Amino acid sequence: MSETAKKSNVTLVTIALFVATFMAAIEGTIVSTAMPTIVGDLHGVALMNWVFSIFLLTNAIATPIYGKLADRLGRKPMFIGGIAIFIFGSVMSGLSNSMIVLIIWRAIQGIGAGSILPIANTIIADIYPLEKRAQVLGLNSSAWGIASVIAPLLGGFIVDQLSWHWIFFINLPIGLIVMILVQLYLHEEKRQGTTRMDLAGTIWLALMLLAIMYAFQLIGQSPINWQIVAGCFLITIVSLIMFIRTERLAKDPLIPMELFDNRTFVVQNIVVFLVSGFLIGYEVYLPDWTQGILGLRASMAGFAVTPSSLMWIVGSFIAGKLLVRITPHQIINLSLAFVLIGGIIMVLIPAETPFVAFLLISVICGTGFGLTVTTSLISVQNTVESTEIGVATSFNTLARTLGQTLMISVFGIVMNATMLRGVRQTEGTTLKMMDKLINPMTANQLSANLLPKLRQILFSSLHNVFIVALILIIVAYAVNFFDRQQKKQRID
Repeated sequence: MSETAKKSNVTLVTIALFVATFMAAIEGTIVSTAMPTIVGDLHGVALMNWVFSIFLLTNAIATPIYGKLADRLGRKPMFIGGIAIFIFGSVMSGLSNSMIVLIIWRAIQGIGAGSILPIANTIIADIYPLEKRAQVLGLNSSAWGIASVIAPLLGGFIVDQLSWHWIFFINLPIGLIVMILVQLYLHEEKRQGTTRMDLAGTIWLALMLLAIMYAFQLIGQSPINWQIVAGCFLITIVSLIMFIRTERLAKDPLIPMELFDNRTFVVQNIVVFLVSGFLIGYEVYLPDWTQGILGLRASMAGFAVTPSSLMWIVGSFIAGKLLVRITPHQIINLSLAFVLIGGIIMVLIPAETPFVAFLLISVICGTGFGLTVTTSLISVQNTVESTEIGVATSFNTLARTLGQTLMISVFGIVMNATMLRGVRQTEGTTLKMMDKLINPMTANQLSANLLPKLRQILFSSLHNVFIVALILIIVAYAVNFFDRQQKKQRID
């Protein structure tokens, strides 16, 4: 057991980390429930997407910076500092009187949120031994799945009973409690790291992430401004080259390039990038199937993915048992098999598949998600020195964020292109009808004669989305082939 674990109140610190992770997770989705009310109040429908996008952008940019600072200055001050920025951004978001102001404060909120998941997982690595760590990381990660189910209900309640401002204000008391618990009960050795930041590397990395994520945001919109997209990709390539060059010359680089000499580190991060892309497609588009094709309510659609959150914990528990016995390569082969089976089923099942089948798919995929994400995270933590665990953890978190953010745009292109083709080939149908079909509350406004045709168009669109998602898992298998270590050392 580490010195941090011996001196800290592990139970109370763990509770604080869980609460913080859940707070950040639910913030990403609860805003969508309140957005119609916010738009009606602040009158900025044209800027609506930026309320979400800017949060993701600043979150992704801040993540590797926090990881580096956590290694150099300590987990505790950076975690508390990140929470403070997050709740400040939350309060100011709640006080916003225009969409522009709200977007600015959401950017600050995202900067704070960038500290929460990577540093929480780094602290867990400090205070738990390997086998137990996998179980705790699974519980912590499952907060995201639970939040996706609870957020619409909680958001609707807050907006109806209080006002949309309170979806932001509620973070203040919760965040303060987390800060107090961590301040009082997490103890760590003082670090002698330098306070000098790799400023040039930070700027080039931020520019690269901003350009690539903005490009994919634009690709997900219609019509696509290809000139700006091409410019963003050019900036991304130049920034990447300059970032690598800067990091190789830096005395204390933001992300040491030596990490990429480790095959396990590279492979595990690519795998989690690809699986996270599959995960976001599964969570976003499965409800479209249950609502648009089966005609179920949104609450039932959310329930369809709930088993995956529960089985995520089970998968993490299994990962903890396996990590002390076999290599990450072997575990990922097993975990990808679960996701692969779930993906194949999603591609092969017919449109009118009973709802119970989706619960079974959720169980299979959730087990695979828990196994994969937990194995990936612990593997990259174990391949680096203790002084670089924060950097490794934050990079793994960044890989997950990028996988979800970039692939949701790709899925959107596939979905929209297939629907557009289907509408053009089906007389009497329009894209506006497809919007009504996906919402069970408005689907009854459509002609009964057109419903089967519209549902077939939606089914074809979702079918193509899940084919692309399945390809991601096949590629992940191919990538994992390159990580075949002969021996796995246990790290307590």
